[in-house]
Amino acid sequence: MGLAFRPHIAPYFSASATMTNEHDRASRNEMIRRIALLGQGSVMDEDAWRALRPADLYGLNLLLVPDAVLDRAEADAIGVTQESQIYGGVTPCGFISTKIVSHGLLLDDAPAPAGWSHALGKAIAPCVLDGFSIFSVADAKAAGRLLLASGPARVKDVDGTSGRGQTEVASIEALDAAIAERDPDEIAAKGLVIEENLEDVTTFSVGTVTLFGQSIAYWGTQRLTMNNHGETVYGGSQLHVVRGGFDALAREPLAVELAEAVAKATAYDHAVFQAYPGLIASRRNYDVAFGHNGRGERRIGVLEQSWRPGGASGAEIAAFEALARDPDRRSVTCATMEVYGDVDAAPPQASLYYGGVDPVAGPMTKYAVEL
Repeated sequence: MGLAFRPHIAPYFSASATMTNEHDRASRNEMIRRIALLGQGSVMDEDAWRALRPADLYGLNLLLVPDAVLDRAEADAIGVTQESQIYGGVTPCGFISTKIVSHGLLLDDAPAPAGWSHALGKAIAPCVLDGFSIFSVADAKAAGRLLLASGPARVKDVDGTSGRGQTEVASIEALDAAIAERDPDEIAAKGLVIEENLEDVTTFSVGTVTLFGQSIAYWGTQRLTMNNHGETVYGGSQLHVVRGGFDALAREPLAVELAEAVAKATAYDHAVFQAYPGLIASRRNYDVAFGHNGRGERRIGVLEQSWRPGGASGAEIAAFEALARDPDRRSVTCATMEVYGDVDAAPPQASLYYGGVDPVAGPMTKYAVEL
């Protein structure tokens, strides 16, 4: 990955910053350090680049690593106009980065935020599970009843992560109770997703990343683990990575379900970027569920998108590192692991992202490794 320039890699905390855990901050600092090594550049802290005058930023080759997807106004304020300037994404409207864009409205004239693409819901319907995006309590109840006629449903907060903010419902009473737990004003402002519930679920990760003019694409699976508080949480990802984009991934000899997951993620990606032309993202990650619905039917559908650094980012960076070491290599398998209750769980060959006692999460280890 020889470069004609020496980029500066810097963190960026968005206006909606939620990264409060020590382990998250330490992991991102290590990610930035490794990205800088990949780009043969240097690390610049946020205070340093913010102190520069606009004229000083010209030609600086600054790559920002944000904690969240940025909205266009925020990106414009810091001069981010191209995907090469960010490891993550920028959306023209804030709601586009949440789960709410994965479904259409209950009715064409149902409430929706300014900028909503009515065409997108129809375009991605073949790529997702049966479901609705709603912005009122009345629509939530009506949409839930439609889905319950065919089996259990799932009520999902649009900005929940790691499986949080979701309620499985199998009756009208349970549906109404789940809706009543949400603030009606928040439903109107952010929206709520209601979709068919799947059993015996495997969640695939399908994605592509471009850094310093080089692209990778991958499919992978996630693992769950128990944290120090007895909760089931994200425990890592294993990624099978190839050079190139989604087209290169589609040419791989994939199992039937996996090939379908890749095809649906690719079509979803294309449709969303067509619907919202102002959207840019150098990291595009999609969760795709495979399981059976309440009628016992086999179902595969995209659940949500991530255009920001996430749990699988360590494996993505490890893949870039492995491919940079061997220019003739065309594929690699890498993984991230999050281990609770042990501060020294990383094997000797791993890239350590965090090992210590987080004041909130407790003792844990986070690492990436080539398999």
